[in-house]
Amino acid sequence: MPGPQLEPLVVDLVIPAHNCAGSLGATLAALPARELRSVVVVDNASTDATSLVARDAGAVLLHEPAHGYGAACRRAIAHLETLPRPPDVVVFMSSDGSDDPADIARLLEPIRAGGAELVLASRREARGAAGDRLALGLIGLLYRHQFADLGRFRAIRFPALVALGLSDRGEAWNVEMQVKALRFGLRIAEVTASERSRPARAESVRASLSSTGRKVFQILRHATAR
Repeated sequence: MPGPQLEPLVVDLVIPAHNCAGSLGATLAALPARELRSVVVVDNASTDATSLVARDAGAVLLHEPAHGYGAACRRAIAHLETLPRPPDVVVFMSSDGSDDPADIARLLEPIRAGGAELVLASRREARGAAGDRLALGLIGLLYRHQFADLGRFRAIRFPALVALGLSDRGEAWNVEMQVKALRFGLRIAEVTASERSRPARAESVRASLSSTGRKVFQILRHATAR
């Protein structure tokens, strides 16, 4: 017997990018074009040739001068909202080569099958920093839901993304998305991603503590609002 009919979806890919000229080209070249309507690269205050690489690869290029991963994502959402035909689904992906473009189809499958609104890619063994491990434990304690990872690679239905009203402009963007998805009752799925190492990001102790503090703030903020 034939399998279940998968839903046709308009999918746009968003890649926030900061000083990643060395890795971005290979990532864009490996994307599964049949899965995507467009690729949006948000140059987040880069000082290298990131913009040129994105433009040469045919991506839609946006600029976000304010530093911060969340700020770049918000810039992309604002752009997608202005399109005559907004996407059904948005996929967020890292620019550093740590996410395998071949996994995009795997991310979309639970949404196409009609059972998920947010799909997260997780490693078999999450290798997040201590701050991520703390955040994952705190989410499990307060929300009674154990996520495997807080990685950037994820797919979400665009109406749900807009409804979440995410406000964080920094590295707590993903945490805010996940805890608000729990609070709003979105259907969440996690799929196993390919095992690729995550390049170490140069970060001062002060910046690391600030990032962890923002994540904890978002977790506590929305837990108390439930």
